[in-house]
Amino acid sequence: MRATKLITISLPAALLDKTQRLARQDDRSRSEFIREVLRQYLPSRQWQRLRRWGAETADRLGLKSAGDLARLLDKAGARRRRPAQ
Repeated sequence: MRATKLITISLPAALLDKTQRLARQDDRSRSEFIREVLRQYLPSRQWQRLRRWGAETADRLGLKSAGDLARLLDKAGARRRRPAQ
């Protein structure tokens, strides 16, 4: 069984030309080039989603600056350090 799966994609002619040109410059096959592009894109996409979640959370909590965040974290840390009653 193959370790890879064969897929078919359609690309606009200009994007295909650019992909082929860049693959040649990197001395890679088109498949190798596209795999590398996806390997780089997927983690980037995860970080993008995390940043968006962080921004939404900051908005929800009313955090406008790094100082606001520091005060919130200090307050949360102080609550954790209090002895249980």
